[in-house]
Amino acid sequence: MRVLLIGDIVGKTGRKAVKAFLPALISRFKIDLTVANCENAAGGFGVTEKVAAELFNCGIHVMTSGNHIWDKKEAVALLVKEDRILRPVNYPPGVPGAGSIIYNLNGRKVGVLNVSGRIFMNAMDCPFRTAETEVERLKKETDMIIVDMHAEATSEKIAFGRYMDGRVSAVLGTHTHVQTADEQILPNGTAYITDVGMTGPFDSVIGVAADQIIDKFLTQMPRKFETAKGIGVLSGVIVEIDEKTGRSTSIQRIQLKTDN
Repeated sequence: MRVLLIGDIVGKTGRKAVKAFLPALISRFKIDLTVANCENAAGGFGVTEKVAAELFNCGIHVMTSGNHIWDKKEAVALLVKEDRILRPVNYPPGVPGAGSIIYNLNGRKVGVLNVSGRIFMNAMDCPFRTAETEVERLKKETDMIIVDMHAEATSEKIAFGRYMDGRVSAVLGTHTHVQTADEQILPNGTAYITDVGMTGPFDSVIGVAADQIIDKFLTQMPRKFETAKGIGVLSGVIVEIDEKTGRSTSIQRIQLKTDN
């Protein structure tokens, strides 16, 4: 089983990068399942039904998210209706949507779990304990489980990966928009990377126009942020999983730039 996880898609530029590269990636690497983080896909903040449909039509099977999932008003209704779009599982009880899914690929079941960190993030239920409970539930149906750990602090992500080592197939970090170079197979067979990276404007500050971010740092004054324009980059990882054991056998970083 080969799974491609595409890092945080930011705005139109990120969506264009997905369209440009995803079909060839699926063909070249014989990808079975494509997962993408969509929380910044609509104008850099949130996701809409139209944008979600556009990404599903590109060949994405499941979409994860994070702290920006509620930025568009229609997100609540969308997540209630569309179970292929996940929000972090460790929101308090009663929050709309689901934090995990068992995706059926012609009889081959893969669990996808979305969890949020707490350090420098919104107050959430414990990601470690909540994920542990949800993984036990998912494992009743499959040993192949992919976790999107949406978190700010590298230490929290690494600790979470170690905590989940051997219980899930992969722990793949998102949120910081900067791809890290620490991809590895942990001792008990879990594929890990601290951050998959961003799929969006390359000439930017994590997707936002650089001059706006610099001005914010210089003045500390509130201002509107806009998604940067220009060439795009697709960042992601490809994980190969042993279907019999649920353990990963390889993880490979990818980063591709568009021509314009």
